[in-house]
Amino acid sequence: MSATTNANRGSSSPSTSPTLSHSPTSNASSAPTPRVPYIPIPRRGVDYRGKIVLAPMVRSGELPSRLLALHYGADLVWGPETVDRSMIGTNQSTNPRTGCIEWKRCPTAHAHSPVKEDGEKESVIFRIDPQRESDRLIFQIGTNSPERAVAAADLVAPFCCGIDVNAGCPKPFSTDGGMGAALLTTENGDLLVRILEALVAEVGRKHEIGISVKIRLLSTSEETSTLVNKLCKTGITGLTIHCRTRPMRPRERAIRDQLRMIGEICHAHGVACLMNGDVVSRDESVKLAAEYGVDGGMIATAAEANSSVFLSEEQGGKKPWREVVTQYMLFAISVENKWGNTKFLLSQLMPGKDPAYLKVCQSKNYVAGLTALGLDQNNDLLEASKKLDSILGLDGPKIPRTELKKANKAANRAKHEANIAAKKKRQADEMAAREAEQTKRGRMSSPMRDQSQEPQSSSARSPLRKAEIAAENAGFEGVGQGALQVAV
Repeated sequence: MSATTNANRGSSSPSTSPTLSHSPTSNASSAPTPRVPYIPIPRRGVDYRGKIVLAPMVRSGELPSRLLALHYGADLVWGPETVDRSMIGTNQSTNPRTGCIEWKRCPTAHAHSPVKEDGEKESVIFRIDPQRESDRLIFQIGTNSPERAVAAADLVAPFCCGIDVNAGCPKPFSTDGGMGAALLTTENGDLLVRILEALVAEVGRKHEIGISVKIRLLSTSEETSTLVNKLCKTGITGLTIHCRTRPMRPRERAIRDQLRMIGEICHAHGVACLMNGDVVSRDESVKLAAEYGVDGGMIATAAEANSSVFLSEEQGGKKPWREVVTQYMLFAISVENKWGNTKFLLSQLMPGKDPAYLKVCQSKNYVAGLTALGLDQNNDLLEASKKLDSILGLDGPKIPRTELKKANKAANRAKHEANIAAKKKRQADEMAAREAEQTKRGRMSSPMRDQSQEPQSSSARSPLRKAEIAAENAGFEGVGQGALQVAV
């Protein structure tokens, strides 16, 4: 298999797949079964076969990282998992300076804060460069609802070539919400099927793009086999298998015992299969895909450390980190990437022992970062950095977080006290209005009534009068006598 051979996008010619063995314990020497054509690729979709791709990674999958991976030869790039709820209700606009399409909303953490950090009113939830990546971008969605998945995916579908459902992330921020690897449980298996079916029917067909899913291994090969068969029947065009179980962490070695079986099941349904887990380069990915009979590979942490791993040895292989960092800065500035994200990626691309590493981590803006990297001699890049710092509000004094918290706390306290005062005034006005109305009604019912004829309140009655009333209530005929007895 050649990793650089790209099947025609939108092709529906019936290519064949490896033989399927329905038994998870069988091997490649089993008797061959009839080969099944691959599912036709939608007009605007992309064929996963023969592709080495960038994995979806939180923070490391933002726009400049994707452009960097494409620059160094990635065939496709996955965006970071974007939760459906965060996309629904966003405001879509095109940045006139960069040409990027952006989906923005007010940050949840600061939505009700009177004082905004850095003067920022909205955060970019997702950003796409339609000229440089749309035909090679897969938007990955985090969801646990078919309805929300469709609503969120429908926003981005016109600007990408595929929608992928994250059913493999084991981290609590995803699984606690019933997303990611939580969809792989027995209870949620049918929910994942419904999500994929809804996306295929209501997004894939509408926008003529492919729908795919990324999963992890289950506890046993039988469970994995059952799940993969279910998912492949939903109409998806691709499936990525992360060769780790849900409890496993990146430091634990990937296990590929079930990989061949998964590839065979996918091929029997006409679905392309990519592998993920401990894939460190294009050449290794090509080798492993051929060995296990899958269609391509997905690179994650190795690409996070140096995106030039997508270059084959024939193309020169991995580049020096300084070259990669310089190229990354060019992309980050060109798309107005948030400095916090840029600084994080620089910390991944740079060796920690380099003298510039600590200086970059302490930088507060692009100009300081360029200076720390020794790139401030490039006048064009320096001017672009100054301009971007001004746009992002990073060129002036920044309010310390402690001061920002104090200001927000004082503003919220003043707002709370104002609300209490307003409530008290409203209650007093309502009470005054009721008393005025009662007085008015009393005058209308007995206009000639003398104030002296009004009954005295119980507090104004003398002890003797109270005793007489008690005696009357007790049934004494002689009021005076009864009063005396009650009083005694």
